Amino acid sequence: MLQKRIDDQPSISREMVREAEDILHRHLKRVGLKQTAQRDTILRTFLETREHLSLNELHGLVRKKDARIGFTTVYRTLKLFVECGLASEVAFHDGIARYEHQYNRRSHHHMVCTECGSSVEFFSTEVERLEQEIGRKHNYVTTRHTFQVYGTCEDCRKRNAPRQLV
Repeated sequence: MLQKRIDDQPSISREMVREAEDILHRHLKRVGLKQTAQRDTILRTFLETREHLSLNELHGLVRKKDARIGFTTVYRTLKLFVECGLASEVAFHDGIARYEHQYNRRSHHHMVCTECGSSVEFFSTEVERLEQEIGRKHNYVTTRHTFQVYGTCEDCRKRNAPRQLV
């Protein structure tokens, strides 16, 4: 099972939700789309979770708040969140795209076990410096990156280790 995220703040305040809604609303205006109550419900639901959510998982949570919100609406809205920087897509070992909110979060990275799917989030100033260095080298102003390390966790290695005969 995927682990919960690590965050600097245990929960998101009403003020932070309003600021995130403002970011979304400005983006919607830029791309010529309407601000809707359904999109705001999806955003609030998304921001309230501490999980790496699949589209199906988010849709299930949203439907508990408003059963009229369809799968396609959640899908399209989640893509809008990614476009405006409120969310990022995370790929783990199982091929299912997952999303996590990026509003007011420090940049972090994932280490993923390719056997059981567990994940660990970690921070690395070295990776941050490398992003900036590569950006300067290629004349980019970098805004974000993804970095995931895949391997086998300690529990899976122990479980799969050959038994010693005594």
